[in-house]
Amino acid sequence: MKIPRQEYTAEFKELAVKRVNDGLTAGAAAKELGLIEQTLRNWVKAATAGTLNGAEATVVTPEQIERSRLRAENVRLKRENDILKKRR
Repeated sequence: MKIPRQEYTAEFKELAVKRVNDGLTAGAAAKELGLIEQTLRNWVKAATAGTLNGAEATVVTPEQIERSRLRAENVRLKRENDILKKRR
């Protein structure tokens, strides 16, 4: 089962990068914001290069973000459920 790809707003990405630039480690900021550390590191690198929200960036509504998060959670819960079923 494939986990749905998360989509984040430009404002969220900028906030996350700002947390790292303000002195928080990438790992701590990622954990605080519910991100994968490597994703945040990629955003910091892109922000440094000036391409954080490149030309291909799309506008993502908060509802789309929430749906994406819920889909990922649903996949995770199904996997956990399958593991528990196998233990019986």
